[in-house]
Amino acid sequence: MTQPFTTADQRVQLLANGAARATGSDTDPLPVVRLLTPDAHATWLLAALDPADGDTAWGLIDLGIGMPELGTVKLSDLAGIVGPHQKPVMRDLYFRASRSLSEYVRLAQLDGSIPD
Repeated sequence: MTQPFTTADQRVQLLANGAARATGSDTDPLPVVRLLTPDAHATWLLAALDPADGDTAWGLIDLGIGMPELGTVKLSDLAGIVGPHQKPVMRDLYFRASRSLSEYVRLAQLDGSIPD
């Protein structure tokens, strides 16, 4: 069995950030969770979850092609993705945000990938 993409506390924070975003009071949140493909180079640094559907996440997306950008992804879609060695998307259990999402975006665009 695979681990869930978020803990209960992370989901609460993602939904709170999503509610703030939906009302236009976006405050450049800290990313809450980092998802990745262990056998490929894709990374999702997620900061908010749409409270309307509870499935659409927003954050910094890096598909491993040197063009990280802000965007949305459905967690249900990520559940079906596997890398070249059939490893599923997983949550980085040790991720702790060290900067705001906009700073991750700035650094990722300079480097071509999301910084650790």
